Amino acid sequence: MGRITARRRVTRITIGAAALRQEDVLAVEEPLEIRVGGRALVITMRTPGHDFDLAAGFLVSEGVISGRDDFAAARYCAGAEVDGENTFNVLDVTLGFGVAAPDPSLERNFYTTSSCGICGKASIDAVRTLSAFTVAGDTVQIDASLLATFPGRLREGQNVFDKTGGLHAAALFDAATGEMLVLREDVGRHNSVDKVVGWAVTNGLLPLRSTVLMVSGRASFELAQKASMAGIPILAAVSAPSSLAVELAAELGMTVVGFLRGPSMVVYSSDERIISEKVAIS
Repeated sequence: MGRITARRRVTRITIGAAALRQEDVLAVEEPLEIRVGGRALVITMRTPGHDFDLAAGFLVSEGVISGRDDFAAARYCAGAEVDGENTFNVLDVTLGFGVAAPDPSLERNFYTTSSCGICGKASIDAVRTLSAFTVAGDTVQIDASLLATFPGRLREGQNVFDKTGGLHAAALFDAATGEMLVLREDVGRHNSVDKVVGWAVTNGLLPLRSTVLMVSGRASFELAQKASMAGIPILAAVSAPSSLAVELAAELGMTVVGFLRGPSMVVYSSDERIISEKVAIS
C-alpha cells in the first residue's frame, strides 16, 4: 500500500555548522481497529503492512485462537474512508467454526499504543493470559555461538529501519538449523511479535517448538507472554529483560536471553537450553 514510510521536510542541526533543510523518511504510524465478527475488540497503533498477521497474532496472544483453523478469514471493512478512499485501518476477523468469540472482559477500554501491548486492559487480572501450549517440556538446545549470530541477521533484515531508524523488529529462528523463518518490523515491539506469531498461526505452525524469538529491543513481560502463548521456548533480546518477564519465564520454563551482543549474552532463566563452555561460578 506504500504506507510504511512517509517523507517530510526537516531541519538538521549540527552544532558548529549551518542548519540544513532536507527531506527525511519517517516510519508510518496509524491506528488499526480489530473487530471480531463485526464487534470492535481493540484499536492498536501500528505500521501498516501484514495487518492480517497482526490480527491473528494478537488473537493468539489474547488466548482467543491457537491454530490455523481457528482463524477463518479477515477483511478490511468498507466505509472506513478518508477523502473517498479506504483507509485500510479497520479489519474484521471471522473465527473458525465453533471458536468462541472473545470474552467481553478482553475488550480494551481505550486503545493499545505502539509502545505498550497490554495498555487499556480492563483489569489487572486480564494482563495474565493462560497459554494453550507449554514450553517447559521443550528440550531444544542451541549453541551459544549460533545464537550470537541472530542479532546481526535480524539487523540485516530490517529494511525499513535502514530508511527511518524508527522501527522495532522481531524474527523467528529455527534453533536446530539457525534458519530465519520470518522477520517483521513495526513501530510497536509487541506488534512486530504479533506479526511473527500471526504468520506462524496462519501457516499452521503453532506451537512453535524448537524455535527462538529474537527481538531488537528489550524483553518485556508482554513479549515473554506472547512467546509463551505461541509455544516458543527461547526469547532472546539485544537489550535487557524486565524482572516480571524473567519471573514469568522462570515459572513457565522458558529461556530468556538478554544483552545478546557480539560474543556475549546473559541467560536469565532455563540456561540448560544454551550450550556453552563450562560455567564458572563467581
